[in-house]
Amino acid sequence: MKAASWKSRPQPAAVSVWGRGRLRLRQRLGGLWQDKRWILFQPRFTVPVAACLWVAEICVNLWVIHRVPYTEIDWRAYMDEVEGVINGTYDYTQLKGDTGPLVYPAGFVYVFMVLYYVTDHGVNIRLAQYMFAIFYLVTLLLAFRIYNHTKKVPPFVFFFMCCASYRIHSIFILRLFNDPIAMMILFLAVNLFLNNRWSLGCCFFSLAISIKMNILLFAPGLLFLLLSEFGLVRTIPKLGICAAMQVALGLPFLMENPIGYVARAFDLGRQFLFKWTVNWRFLPESIFLNRYFHLSLLVAHLTVLILFALCKWNKSEEGILSLLKAPEERKIQHQTLTANRIVFVLFTSNFIGICFSRSLHYQFYVWYFHTLPYLLWSTRVKKLAHLLKVLILGLIEMSWNTYPSTVYSSISLHVCHIIILLSLWYGHDDPEEDTPTEDKDLLKKKK
Repeated sequence: MKAASWKSRPQPAAVSVWGRGRLRLRQRLGGLWQDKRWILFQPRFTVPVAACLWVAEICVNLWVIHRVPYTEIDWRAYMDEVEGVINGTYDYTQLKGDTGPLVYPAGFVYVFMVLYYVTDHGVNIRLAQYMFAIFYLVTLLLAFRIYNHTKKVPPFVFFFMCCASYRIHSIFILRLFNDPIAMMILFLAVNLFLNNRWSLGCCFFSLAISIKMNILLFAPGLLFLLLSEFGLVRTIPKLGICAAMQVALGLPFLMENPIGYVARAFDLGRQFLFKWTVNWRFLPESIFLNRYFHLSLLVAHLTVLILFALCKWNKSEEGILSLLKAPEERKIQHQTLTANRIVFVLFTSNFIGICFSRSLHYQFYVWYFHTLPYLLWSTRVKKLAHLLKVLILGLIEMSWNTYPSTVYSSISLHVCHIIILLSLWYGHDDPEEDTPTEDKDLLKKKK
């Protein structure tokens, strides 16, 4: 009876502590629910939001691999080209697959040679899809890390950068193109630049070029950053790293037929087929194939690059020629490049090249897809509010998902590109600032 009566006694202190704990938990959960907009709109929550989306992407990729039929486009041709090298052919002019001659640099050969052996001579397509799913997830991690460094993009946008894009999932795990691998290595190089590992970053940048030449669209921006950070004399060794990497990778083919290798692997004048173009469908085919049209695009590309380098990339009051001097010799004290300056220059350099490309094929979407959120949300243009920016992302996605491309899809793609380019020119946010305008507004409201 005494024991029973002791147990039945109330325990005020314990009940009080337990009650306070439950109250605090309820208040915390309620605060999180009330601040859900705050979490989705403030870039400092990039890591938890990105982590949730990355885990979701594992499920999405597995679902796509098992539920959506694989489509053969270039994989078999890649395997044939690699098989030729394995069989002892080092003359690039003799290497070809079902879709034509081998037109990618030597890094492509080595990467897909590994995939050739891993996938049982290219026969095990399912395993290849799993490999490309890993490439996709690694690319996302590298992209998320860049966005976490820059703190420009609200986390809700990352949903549109991963789970919502059918075309990007298709390029990676349903088509098995080489473009995603090149971009994955490019994003690794950008992360190294952000960590101030410029020499190692240049090494991986050159490796990415050796897989697909579209990485050269980032090269003008990288050259500007190297000159800004090191000056001309100390930039030359960095460029030497890039050149040495190309020579080392291509050495077996250069020893066999140097002219054939350079002409095939770095053919900048290669003609594209009109039936595959995504961006110039509204033009007559005769104009699309015209060399004067190609020349005009090249002139426009170089002109816009120079204008951005002079007016938007360069923040020195001494002028752009001062970048040729060593940092310690400049009149204005040199400041280390910030994360936003590095990303802004590289991403705009690539985007300008996309805008004036002679042709964009469906797999080329991955060339700039993961950079679009930064390009849109790094601007201060008041009229480009969140809803309009998301609309632009949606229109671009729609244009790339329209197959075959139409007059209207290609025009809408150009309109979106022009809006982004003009907003970068007239309303770009100062890359030196780490807090976006939207976050400042939210901070004021929070206070």
